Amino acid sequence: MKAVSVLDEVRQKLGKSYDDLSFLLEALKEVLIENGESEIANQIPWINDVPPFNEKKFQNQHVQLYSIIFNLVNMVEVNGAVQNRRQIENESLAGVNGLWASNFEKLKGANITEDDILEHLSDICVEPVLTAHPTEAKRHTVLEHHRELYLLLVKRENNMFSKFEQQEIRNEIKLALYRLWKTGEIYREKPDVKSELSNILYYMTNVFPEVVPIMDNRMRQAWEASGFSASSLEDYRRWPQLKFGNWVGGDRDGHPLVTAEVTAYALEQLRLNAFVVLRRRMVKLLKHLSFAMDFEQATWEMRKRMQEMILEVGPAGKEYFERNQGEVFRQYMNLCMAKLPVDLQRGHAVAYHESKGSYKKASELLADLEILQQGLVEYGAKGIAYQEVFEVLRMVDIFGFHLARVDVRQNSEFHEKALAELMESAGLDAEAYLSANEEGRLAFLNKELESNRPFATGNAELGPHARAVIDAYTVISNHITKYGHKGIGSFIISMTRSVSDLLTVFVLAREAGLTRKVNGEVVCEVPVAPLLETIEDLAEGPKILQGFLNHPFTKRSLAYHQKLNEANRPLQMVMVGYSDSNKDGGILASQWNIFQAQHLLAEVGAENGVQIEFFHGKGGSISRGAGPTHYFVDALPHGSVDGHVRLTEQGETIELKYANKVNASYNMEVLLASTMSKTIMDRFSKKQKLAHPLEPLLARLSEEAKKPYTALLHGEGFIDYFRSATPIDVIESSKIGSRPSRRTGAKTLNDLRAIPWVFSWSQSRYHMTSWFGLGTTMEQLKQNEPKEYAKFKKAISTDPFLRYVLTNVDTSIAATDRSMMEAYASLVQDDKIRKSFLDRFTGEYEKTKSILADLLDRKIQDRRKGHYYSNRLRASIMNDLHRKQIVLLKKWRGEKLDGADEKSEKTLEELLLTINAIAGANRNTG
Repeated sequence: MKAVSVLDEVRQKLGKSYDDLSFLLEALKEVLIENGESEIANQIPWINDVPPFNEKKFQNQHVQLYSIIFNLVNMVEVNGAVQNRRQIENESLAGVNGLWASNFEKLKGANITEDDILEHLSDICVEPVLTAHPTEAKRHTVLEHHRELYLLLVKRENNMFSKFEQQEIRNEIKLALYRLWKTGEIYREKPDVKSELSNILYYMTNVFPEVVPIMDNRMRQAWEASGFSASSLEDYRRWPQLKFGNWVGGDRDGHPLVTAEVTAYALEQLRLNAFVVLRRRMVKLLKHLSFAMDFEQATWEMRKRMQEMILEVGPAGKEYFERNQGEVFRQYMNLCMAKLPVDLQRGHAVAYHESKGSYKKASELLADLEILQQGLVEYGAKGIAYQEVFEVLRMVDIFGFHLARVDVRQNSEFHEKALAELMESAGLDAEAYLSANEEGRLAFLNKELESNRPFATGNAELGPHARAVIDAYTVISNHITKYGHKGIGSFIISMTRSVSDLLTVFVLAREAGLTRKVNGEVVCEVPVAPLLETIEDLAEGPKILQGFLNHPFTKRSLAYHQKLNEANRPLQMVMVGYSDSNKDGGILASQWNIFQAQHLLAEVGAENGVQIEFFHGKGGSISRGAGPTHYFVDALPHGSVDGHVRLTEQGETIELKYANKVNASYNMEVLLASTMSKTIMDRFSKKQKLAHPLEPLLARLSEEAKKPYTALLHGEGFIDYFRSATPIDVIESSKIGSRPSRRTGAKTLNDLRAIPWVFSWSQSRYHMTSWFGLGTTMEQLKQNEPKEYAKFKKAISTDPFLRYVLTNVDTSIAATDRSMMEAYASLVQDDKIRKSFLDRFTGEYEKTKSILADLLDRKIQDRRKGHYYSNRLRASIMNDLHRKQIVLLKKWRGEKLDGADEKSEKTLEELLLTINAIAGANRNTG
């Protein structure tokens, strides 16, 4: 079948989205011809009859063209999904799975009442944490052009425009496409941390504040459509909580560019931009409060508070009060805005500036807005009070004066070295500590934690690890002293292997003044959280957590933070890593061990009277925890959510989910609504003793699936195969993120980060990290234990965990291409290694594909229609990119061996274009 006919086939099967794609491709063709580029215009696939791939004729401009086309496919599919949801909701608001309405109906179907839901609603707290891991291959400039183009695509659908206006929209789209065509797609220099923070701030200031009101209005609509009372939701404190976190500028694990100065800059920028967000909303509210009402007619509370604010603001207080005479609500808002600690230029907040009368805490602004809200209610403007003032209250409650909480992450080994350097500075025997077993280390740490005396004085000369830690912690300490705890998340310890790894951080915190005496006993100002990443660490996690929670220093610190946050229970965060556990043992072992660990960790928390908040270290690919959000939340162990879901949003996932407001609102709503439903359903159902009804079988299968996966990784010649048959060396040379691709720089599989590991396999279309081992394991179960296999197969239709895992594997196997596996294997020079590992890959691929067809009963085109036809469309031109990449890999590696640096640099740029284009086609990188 010619490539030109594939689009027609997909249009017939899937409809409107691909009509939009045809429109965009024709517009691109027109604008290229108009600008004298007819040759490339006539080679746009799917709308031209393009000749077969010819490597010599397939140049860089073809790679860039294909890259743009794949991004157009992604764009129309996102827009198509939005339109499809709207159509379904027109028929039934509860028709789209995972959203507020469907979850309220689910709860009602379980005989859970409105009062029951309200009792638990404010317990819900969801916190997406934005990170800048090197998985976003597109430049920020290109992302901006994509956003503009998407808005024009949506604008085109408005039937109100005349045919002349539609023609102008078409012209704007052509110009936007031409800008994309002329914009370089790849990073020529590595972005620094500040530029990555700038990208995060775009979402925090321009997207999420716009999304919150959309999402809140949808919740109101769903609430009322479910037959519940609108008045139940008038108090913003009864709503589910939404918070945001940020790792950019705080995540220093293997990232030497994240210095103490960078962390200070990140905290400062987040705080300033919090006021930008709040002031923007307050200005909007001010404009809408134009009610004719004198000061004397306002409520007593309003009058009293305004008189206090006039004095607090100082000499300018009277001036702010006298603005908008006869419009007392505006006068009140003028005074509130005068108390924001910012300098204004031309009406815009440009710098943080605190004066004596400024708000110090977000809670002070919330209290003033509540007085305003009540004043409007008594005036009779209930709609304004419970919609527009409510909206500002929600903004302050969500973003506070900090915008997003900054976590500080560092590796346990780094902390170990820092502590040793501190001990040396104090004349203590660091070598004895480092060589001690866990019992010996704990004895030393316990003794140290009895005192609030630091090891080193302020002027002491310290080793590089100790200096880096203390400088970073000092920034956090200074921030807490000035502004309080709200902007600080946790100290997260990568590769937590023992209780001593966690207690070490308490001792290090002491050096920066982050421990203090409360009621005569020392506590830590910042929560400390383990990150359990490998399968072994996940298995040891419950034992580690038990020891940590039992420690008196931990108990005191948890109680301190409980009181600080006015919480019902002590809260301990535990982060679980999807990436390294998958790299460690493959998809089934990773998913099951994370699931089992959460179940056991939650039990440890319950035994100690501590709520465990799980922080899910997810990425954008299947093997790093991606998948449909409502499936993911529903698949979590019974009782483990308990109101709280915290998760990372990384790299290209941020753009994919949140680049436009409607899609951003959908993704945020799914996360919040699913967390709410899962929490309440679990609380109202009987607690399960086992982690899963099929626990013994799943535990056994995960161990069995790990064997072929680890045998593959440890097979003789595997590293040679991996480094030859994937573009891992190109990815290591890329400039798509500020973070190095290796933790320490060692050329070993263990040192390689999980992101480039997954990225490289996806580039060569193996995707093996998200399916290898499953086929062999399930085939053996079918042959040797048919009854157990039948039980497993039957459970798929009803069990959330099995559905989630197998849906993800199904997605991944559908994106895998055997012919491309074989093509990339041709890069392996050793015949024996090539044949040995290629046979393993293709054999396991065929087994997995076959077993999925049996387990899921229907053909892929029936069970995953949209995914199948989208892949079919992409694959029709994607393979040309792979062939080009393979040719360039051979050329580049040869040039490097010959020492032809200038030539190899030029070839590398061409290779990076193919990396970028294939990443767009795959819809994810790492």
